[in-house]
Amino acid sequence: MIENTVIVTPVTFCPFPPGHAARRTAAQGERHTIDAMSVPRPDSAPSVRPAPDDPSDLRVEVLTAVFQVRAVADHDDPVLCVLLRGPGDRAPWTLPGGDVGATETLSASARRLLDEQLDVRSVTHIEQLSVFSDPTRVPGARTIASTYLALIPTEASPHLPDTARWHPVDDLPELAFDHHTIVEAARHRLAAKLSYTNIAFALAPARFPMSELSEIYCAALGYPVDTTNLLRILSRRAVIVSTGTVGKTGRTGGRPPALYRFADTELRVTDEFATLRPPL
Repeated sequence: MIENTVIVTPVTFCPFPPGHAARRTAAQGERHTIDAMSVPRPDSAPSVRPAPDDPSDLRVEVLTAVFQVRAVADHDDPVLCVLLRGPGDRAPWTLPGGDVGATETLSASARRLLDEQLDVRSVTHIEQLSVFSDPTRVPGARTIASTYLALIPTEASPHLPDTARWHPVDDLPELAFDHHTIVEAARHRLAAKLSYTNIAFALAPARFPMSELSEIYCAALGYPVDTTNLLRILSRRAVIVSTGTVGKTGRTGGRPPALYRFADTELRVTDEFATLRPPL
């Protein structure tokens, strides 16, 4: 008598380097059983496998989480906001996006859809975020979403259609499908990159006092950042430089604030900023 044979694939863990959002992946152990009684004899007909799903049922879309730090009613300080498309027929709000163009790259489709749907042309930084491929993420045909993070500086005032609106990321309305998860993933990506890159250049105006930049970091990170320490860290790493000019005096008077600017207007990796970690 032939006994059943069991093959077990071990579970493995892949560590990721520090300074990046930790992601744990594990190869799930698979159990395969070969039953000697079920093995067809040489003279028997081969088993018939079901036909694979029709590839034409597969749809690829792009979705973009567009962030801007904005002044919002009922908030004393500026807050991080995301741009959403308005609901139709009482449907939930959605991220801007749609189908990939037949002759376009994913990023080109993302930019085109932002222009067409929201007339947003002031994006200073856009990067691919992640791919969402759960077969059940949307009803109907299987839809794979390539998602993007886009940033707009505080000084930009895009003219939005009536169907679009800015919403604080901490006070989101009902969102369609997995769009809330995408917004959260984009927010965490932004917060992580603030600690080791100069990505804040895409959120800040061309020139700014340090108090304004500190507000931008606070809004994006979700916790207070000391302005003096922020200036020291960013200056030491040559992320920002002084313009040699001063801004307008505030309402309370005092000395005009010194103005700064980012040394680069393209993404650059720097050292990790210890002062930007959440307070203990």
